[in-house]
Amino acid sequence: MEDLMSVGVVGAGVMGIGIVQVAALAGHPVKLLDAREGAAAAAIVRLGDTLATLVSKGRLAADARDAALARIEAVSEVAQLAGCGLAIEAIVEQVEPKRTLLRQLEAVLAPQALLASNTSSLSITLLANGLSRPERLVGMHFFNPVPLMRLVEVVSGAETDPAAAAQVEALARAWGKQPVHAASTPGFIVNRIARPFYAETLALLQERAAAPEVLDACLRAAGFRMGPCELMDLIGHDTNALVTRAVWEANFGDRRYQPSLIQQALVDGGRLGRKSGRGFFVGPAPRWPVVQRPAAALPITLVGRGPNVEMLARRLPGVARESTEAGWSGLRSGSLELAFTDGRCAYEAGRPLMDWLAHEQADALGVTTDDAQVADLLACAGLRAMVLRDTPGLVVARTLAMLVNEASDAVWQGVCTEEGADTAMRLGVNYPDGPFAWRRLFGAEALCSLLDHIWTQTRSERYRISPPLRAASTSATPCKP
Repeated sequence: MEDLMSVGVVGAGVMGIGIVQVAALAGHPVKLLDAREGAAAAAIVRLGDTLATLVSKGRLAADARDAALARIEAVSEVAQLAGCGLAIEAIVEQVEPKRTLLRQLEAVLAPQALLASNTSSLSITLLANGLSRPERLVGMHFFNPVPLMRLVEVVSGAETDPAAAAQVEALARAWGKQPVHAASTPGFIVNRIARPFYAETLALLQERAAAPEVLDACLRAAGFRMGPCELMDLIGHDTNALVTRAVWEANFGDRRYQPSLIQQALVDGGRLGRKSGRGFFVGPAPRWPVVQRPAAALPITLVGRGPNVEMLARRLPGVARESTEAGWSGLRSGSLELAFTDGRCAYEAGRPLMDWLAHEQADALGVTTDDAQVADLLACAGLRAMVLRDTPGLVVARTLAMLVNEASDAVWQGVCTEEGADTAMRLGVNYPDGPFAWRRLFGAEALCSLLDHIWTQTRSERYRISPPLRAASTSATPCKP
């Protein structure tokens, strides 16, 4: 592939113009086409304003801006893309318009030229059906905003030539991106593995586990930049629900991807999120002030072992430790015992529960009691007690376990590698870590034990354990969380 080959981009929306910016700054001549009259030229003008802002902030040299803009040309017909070595479609996320365009592009491009689709969820195999040379179509899924987000999912359909996918991967690297290869399955990597992040919170809302702001606070404390409710408000509930439904239908109604009645009610009521001015929240999502640690230390003994106990110990230097095989881990103060969840409800465990800590910088932790003593004990560790209904798996533990489970299935089914899954989730959606890093941290035994207990409570197919995750759980005695 020539270093300075011409790139054609079809679609002058946010994604399309972002791709144009990246390609032009990388030195490629770029032709931009949009079916709407004047849209391509207007998008290039807006791009000029964007690059001028970067220059004013010292993030781009003025001559680099001028050179990039000089490389970009607005065109009005598909035939004008004939000389491009790569054509990327970034039009409406619908099958038939994309297939029609790809056939038109194929008719004018040279035989050795590549075709790419920026689809976020549509089957590359389906889009390639009807092409004379389906082997040259590759998925090239960028993430928004394209100039800032490093991840590109390079997606191979059933007919995609591995050499074509390798060329696209090399090009993405040359553009400063991190490509991750995926097989063309519903949701690819990111949109598939991310479903539990939204789905478990929506299920917890339906179970009335807590208010949206409480669930968000718990997951932000686990290292996620935004809580699921705040993020769905940002994405738009109509958009998020559409992706969920597409993945669910593409998997023939698998309960693991089932759409939410809670979210559908928001869509039906016009509460679409920020775009409509109201969703879960009206205005900015609520935040809590930093919890104040008690003036005097309270007597605390840490019980058991496991990553959560160790993270708590680092927050409470010098605290007493008790190594026990009593079947639980957590903390004790006098007659009060507070255990990390293992997926059972508090009434089964015989003591109040707390969620998994999961992150060294956590500032909040879900608990199943509003006991003031519990709030004081957690405050000693710099944690605000967030009161939850007694639901199996609570919030963070349940969500992380389901993310790991989904990623395990994706790798088992050949969608991606373990390394690819971790890279995609960190770079594509800014997760604090990847699912397989979490599996190494918590251990397959603890994750399987938690999911088994949730399944016992719910008897829901969604909590079935992925075979490779089960296989990795080789210990007869599950690890403590």
